[in-house]
Amino acid sequence: MRLSGRVALVTGGSRGIGRAICEALADAGAAVAINYQGSERAAREVAREIAEAGGVADIFQADVSQREEVQRMKKQVLARFGRVDLLVNNAGITRDRTFVRMDEEAWAAVLSVNLNGVFYCTKAFLDGMLERRYGRIVHISSIVGQTGNYGQANYAAAKAALLGLTKTLAKELATKGITVNAVAPGFIETEMVAAVPEETRGKIVKQIPMGRLGTAQEVAKGVVFLLSDDASYITGQTLNVNGGMYV
Repeated sequence: MRLSGRVALVTGGSRGIGRAICEALADAGAAVAINYQGSERAAREVAREIAEAGGVADIFQADVSQREEVQRMKKQVLARFGRVDLLVNNAGITRDRTFVRMDEEAWAAVLSVNLNGVFYCTKAFLDGMLERRYGRIVHISSIVGQTGNYGQANYAAAKAALLGLTKTLAKELATKGITVNAVAPGFIETEMVAAVPEETRGKIVKQIPMGRLGTAQEVAKGVVFLLSDDASYITGQTLNVNGGMYV
């Protein structure tokens, strides 16, 4: 129970990697605020499973790309849990197409959620961390932000930006008792990857030295480590969970 007594907020926590992170945090003893945008049923399922396992969790709806909604969520989370010690900025979307065919709407939508959402959520909960002189922040980036990827200029740009943001916030907040790190998953077995044609999935796996896709639980374990006191002297770093695909 390495996170016992801590309160965590996970954005985009109703499915995929976000869900695995919520479950892992609860297993480690944290009370978990599960953010979701539209999938209330899925979010309630995650909270129910955590409760049945003896943990504490509740759900909070907000589109993180909208500042007003994030502020509303903040009030609700603080009313329920009193504070947020651990923030995982996980919410993200894709709108894939080649840059030549990419319109302004697809560009803006991805940047709004994947980058602006991180700004709004971090701004919202940072004040409390500064007051208590304690906090742990983890941004979920992507291997795509490190290598680029065909048809994902918007997604790669947003995920790469998170790495720069991580380093800057780490330097600014190091003396305040707050660490800021990133986790960059490779190709993970999620609904998003499951939608990729089998032939394409096979080509991807051939590029991974470990010869398989990763699991959401493997990503979550890395997040828990960075949020725990075991990582108290680690900040500004990117933990790659990619099976050796990018080193």
